[in-house]
Amino acid sequence: MDKHALNPDDLTTRLLLENKAWSEAILSHEPEYFHNLAKEQRPKFLWIGCSDSRVPAETVVNAQPGEIFVHRNIANQVITTDFNCLSVLQYAVSVLKVEHVIVCGHYGCGGVQAALSRQDNGLIIANKWLLHIKDIYRLHQAELEALPPDQRTNRMIELNIIEQVNNLAHTSIIQAAWKERKAPTLHGWVYGLENGLLKELITLNYNAPMENIYRYND
Repeated sequence: MDKHALNPDDLTTRLLLENKAWSEAILSHEPEYFHNLAKEQRPKFLWIGCSDSRVPAETVVNAQPGEIFVHRNIANQVITTDFNCLSVLQYAVSVLKVEHVIVCGHYGCGGVQAALSRQDNGLIIANKWLLHIKDIYRLHQAELEALPPDQRTNRMIELNIIEQVNNLAHTSIIQAAWKERKAPTLHGWVYGLENGLLKELITLNYNAPMENIYRYND
């Protein structure tokens, strides 16, 4: 049966049935799997990704449950007044002691595309969120406007990822961890929807140069 032809109740029922089948399949191969997974989580990675349903963190890197701590929002942003993102970051870095933080965006990002257009009167809240991306465009306007239109959006997507990695480095959470344990390493990745491949754009560690005005006093 075509899943798109199902009514809403059938769609959610299908998800529950798929969950049951998935659980049973795992238990048939590894009876103690969920028992062991429930004991604790020790992920080595924090993934800050886009909410886009086509870029599931664990799937694109073939990871297992428990390997990646995940936070997702529209256009994979790290905004220093977003207490949701900062709470996830603090827990991952200070409690779970992750070794890597990955900001992963993707080509074809609707959030970035929307930010490159005039604000939509019907998306009052989303406009405020996307305003941060418009600021990145303003900072790189000369570079972006020199590109052909078909390349401009993809470059903007890359610049947004790079900017979010730098935003991470400017937080007290990351700077304190760098001072204490010389970790985590920060990565900016972009995912290709058309080929399923990841590309690294930027990597920062505790030795990364930083403008003095972004540093916290010891």
